Amino acid sequence: MHSTEFQSIIEFRRSNRKFDPEVPVPKEVIQRSLERSILSPNSSNMQLWEFYWIHSEEMKKAFVPLCLDQSAAKTAQEMVVFVTRQDLWSKRAKWNLDRIKETIKGEPNKLEQKGLSYYGKLMPLLYKNDPFGLFTFVRRTICFFGGLTKPFMRFGGKADQRIMVHKSCALAAQTFMLSIAAEGFHSCPMEGFDKKRVKKALGLPRGAEINMIISVGKGTEPGIWGPRFRVPYEEVVFVK
Repeated sequence: MHSTEFQSIIEFRRSNRKFDPEVPVPKEVIQRSLERSILSPNSSNMQLWEFYWIHSEEMKKAFVPLCLDQSAAKTAQEMVVFVTRQDLWSKRAKWNLDRIKETIKGEPNKLEQKGLSYYGKLMPLLYKNDPFGLFTFVRRTICFFGGLTKPFMRFGGKADQRIMVHKSCALAAQTFMLSIAAEGFHSCPMEGFDKKRVKKALGLPRGAEINMIISVGKGTEPGIWGPRFRVPYEEVVFVK
C-alpha cells in the first residue's frame, strides 16, 4: 500500500532557514513532537538522550550567537537541542531492569531471564569504562575471539559507544522534524554551533554531548535555498 500522506510529509519537510516572525508555533505542537521523539527507535531501549526546548525569549536570544548568527536561529520561533547522555548508561540500564522486574510474577520465564541478564550484565559490559582501558580490552578480546567462527558484533572503546548513542539521538531528531512537518510547520537542523558554549548555557555535565540543534517556525520562500537536489537512486541504492 502506497502512503500518500507520509509521502506528502516527506516532500513538505525541507530545511527552511528563515521563519516568519508573525507566525508563532503553538506550544502543544512542540510538546507533541517531543513526545513522539521519545517513541523513536534507539539502541537497546537505553534512551541515552535528552531534549532541551529553548522557549523563553531570553534563551532564544542567547542562542543566536551560539549558533553563529545563522538566519535559522535568528528567526526561529522555537529551538530544541538534542543531547546524548552516554554518561547515564548505568541509570538507564537500571531503569530498564526495574521495568522488567515489575512485570515478573513468580519465577522469571526464559524471556524475562534474558532481559534481566541483558540489562544486568551485558549493558555494563557494553558501556563501562575505566582509566586504564581494561574494559575496552575485554570487549575487543571478546569480539575478536567471538568473531573467529561466526558473525559477531564488533565493539570496542568509547568511539563505538559515542557512535551508537549519537545514532539513536539522530533518530529522535528525525522523528521530531517529521512531526513538525506533519503539524504544518518547518524546521532546520543546525550543525553550525559552538558546542562548548551550548553545553555551558544548558548547564550540561562533561559526559553530555550536543547531537544537533533544530530550529522551528513557519517557513518562508526565502528560507528555501533552491530546489531539492539528491544523488540519483541508482547511485546510492544497491540491491543484492
